[in-house]
Amino acid sequence: MKFTHESLPQRVRFATGEAPAAVAAEIEELGARRVMVIAGEREAELAARVTAEVPVALRHDEVVMHVPVEVAERARERAAESAVDALVCVGGGSTTGLAKAVALTTGLWIVAVPTTYAGSEATNVWGLTSGETKTTGIDARVLPRSVVYDAALLTTLPGEMTVASGLNALAHCVDAMWGPRVDPIDQVFAAEGIRGLAAGLPLVRSDSESIEGIEQTLYGAYLAAVSFTSAGSGMHHKICHVLGGMFNLPHAQTHAVVLPHVLAFNAPSAPEAEARMASAFGAPTAVAGLAALRTTLSAPKALADYGMPENGIAKAVGPIMAAIPDNNPTPVTEENLTALLTAAWAGEES
Repeated sequence: MKFTHESLPQRVRFATGEAPAAVAAEIEELGARRVMVIAGEREAELAARVTAEVPVALRHDEVVMHVPVEVAERARERAAESAVDALVCVGGGSTTGLAKAVALTTGLWIVAVPTTYAGSEATNVWGLTSGETKTTGIDARVLPRSVVYDAALLTTLPGEMTVASGLNALAHCVDAMWGPRVDPIDQVFAAEGIRGLAAGLPLVRSDSESIEGIEQTLYGAYLAAVSFTSAGSGMHHKICHVLGGMFNLPHAQTHAVVLPHVLAFNAPSAPEAEARMASAFGAPTAVAGLAALRTTLSAPKALADYGMPENGIAKAVGPIMAAIPDNNPTPVTEENLTALLTAAWAGEES
């Protein structure tokens, strides 16, 4: 056994019903006195409650999916104008992504308060979109200094969004099993993340206010993100980043649709990882376990349902081929990648 594993420096608080006090404690720990709160318009009231005990200098609500460069620039300008010394982001992946874009150029610390299961809060990965191209990178400055998980904040998340966001988290686990920097610790975290998500998501799907279900799902989503940021972005995420940027597809739903196709594509070539995932699902195979969970959740099925044009398949193949890591378990060709994208576009069974 020979590997190098790096654990990222971050404090995580699981504190159901205690977000305002927990966020205030983290801001006090940082010594911040002029805080920029980033939250979209839909989360404005929630963000006000969460940051009620924080010295807020600026509230910013221009949050856009995939973080367009021009949106990031405006947020950076406002942060500079208000001389803020820390960021609090309250929301999903797009909100966290915008906070990361500000931190990338300013070095400001982030306290993240997730309201979905996106997992961006636990990674040092940033993403910005210019035109049809989404660029991602890794930088220590964008890793939130601390994360506050409060299950009570997710009780109003719509059922369909819960499913898509949770399956997006599950995709982090699957990609981590064979990412370009994967090690045995990543695989342990990813497998436990799958177990937590598979246990929690059905509970939340049947009862959106199930604190037990939300806590299990948040726990799984956090482990998913930790394993993913260490192992690196694999085939699944490269596909989704290209498609999301090229066709402005909704992030979580795109991941939910593509996931079973990538798992079926790679699992036969990665038997050890497949066995770990099957065990985590409590199923005879990983593919069967995911399929059963997707059926229980009534998961999204087709990229066509979210606006991807059929002629976009051929357009996307080249950029995806160029982005997929060399260590992908199953060799990727234009032919088998086209077949995978076609099946995901049409919603065919994997």
